[in-house]
Amino acid sequence: MAEGLPMVSTEARTAAGKRLRRVVPREAHGEWKPGPERADPLALLDEQNLARIPELVPVRMGRMAASPFAFYRGAAAVMAADLASTPVTGIEVAASGDAHLSNFGLFASPERRLLFDLNDFDETLAAPWEWDVKRLAASGMIAARQNGFDRALSEEAALGAVRTYRERMISFAQLGALDVYYSTVDTDSLVQVMAAVPRKQIDKVVAAARRNTAARAMAKLTVTTDGSPRIVDQPPLVVHPPKFLSDRPLVDAAVAAYTTSVREDVAMLLSRFRPVDVAHKVVGVGSVGTRCFIVLLLDDQNAPLFLQVKQAQQSVLERYWRPSSIKHPGQRVVSGQRIMQSASDIFLGSSSAHGHHFYVRQLLDMKGSAPIEALPPAALAEYLGLCGWALARAHAQSGRAAEIAGYLGSSSAFDEAIVRFAAAYADQSEIDHQKLLAAIKAGQISAQPGA
Repeated sequence: MAEGLPMVSTEARTAAGKRLRRVVPREAHGEWKPGPERADPLALLDEQNLARIPELVPVRMGRMAASPFAFYRGAAAVMAADLASTPVTGIEVAASGDAHLSNFGLFASPERRLLFDLNDFDETLAAPWEWDVKRLAASGMIAARQNGFDRALSEEAALGAVRTYRERMISFAQLGALDVYYSTVDTDSLVQVMAAVPRKQIDKVVAAARRNTAARAMAKLTVTTDGSPRIVDQPPLVVHPPKFLSDRPLVDAAVAAYTTSVREDVAMLLSRFRPVDVAHKVVGVGSVGTRCFIVLLLDDQNAPLFLQVKQAQQSVLERYWRPSSIKHPGQRVVSGQRIMQSASDIFLGSSSAHGHHFYVRQLLDMKGSAPIEALPPAALAEYLGLCGWALARAHAQSGRAAEIAGYLGSSSAFDEAIVRFAAAYADQSEIDHQKLLAAIKAGQISAQPGA
């Protein structure tokens, strides 16, 4: 059994959280101003790029250059450095490390129920809870501005995330451990919360997620040649070129080692599949340039299973908080996901091969997301509230809900402070984005737009 927290009453934990307000006033979280020692954001990105596949770095820079929100998505390392200079309560949770609003969405539970939750854990770490809240709120502010909302509406969007986080955390603090563990945000909750979105639009998103199955991926990603399916090249995003062929033994070794990290029943299930093809696939924004493979497997009836084998590296938070107690980066990602998600993919596991560390999961298993750029003001605020709910539930799994709730309190002091921070940090992110565009224009950074 894992080492747990000391057995302290909810009342005592709540009181401890309230006392923290004297040490770190809630209003203090509203401040953001870059100091003279602030690291150059482009230098931080360049440092990350050194460990990535060189041919794909221009794709990453091109994606980040597309908009302020795209830049923000890829700049988790930049924000981690900035958060290190902000006040912290010292209450650690299993944190996402990259809780922007595009890292939430729909996915299937093992029972094939559609749930709404965090869905990216590359940067997960035991770290301050408020860092996740600030990253979520700032993402809402940037997305709202990009959608053309004025200052008041943008602030209301960010407020939707923080206020709901606080209210849900207070509710979770009153629940028993099992009730918190079994709680979920499902599609019924989505319908109830998203009152500003017509039901038919929600049903459309849900239906699209349900169609994201292995069979559909098979139809979209493969072509049959000489009776055998093969993943179709879509350069530079999906490729089998010679420079990647040497990675086939790497992937084979990673998949073979991965089977020892899953439950016995899942290992037995995997034994009924044979690998047919492997390709390198570019995903996301911040992850571009890391090794990420899709593996097509077939069973004895040629029914498909797609696995994503994704390179795991050190969390961007480790440099600024503390090193992970889990030395294997893939295991760190798996552990964080299992703790924070209300239900995790049965195929989730980790492995190492040829000096690289990976985590493995299903590809496109009934995943879905909201069209952020199409949401009107009230709907975006509600959607961010849904993200705040899911984030509170994820943080509550660490057993610190009462302390966090005690610190937050029933007033809007913390909410208003985080909205101020989000506005100031959105300004900063827009400045950093412009700096990237200037560097690309000057030829200092190579970027491939539209990839």
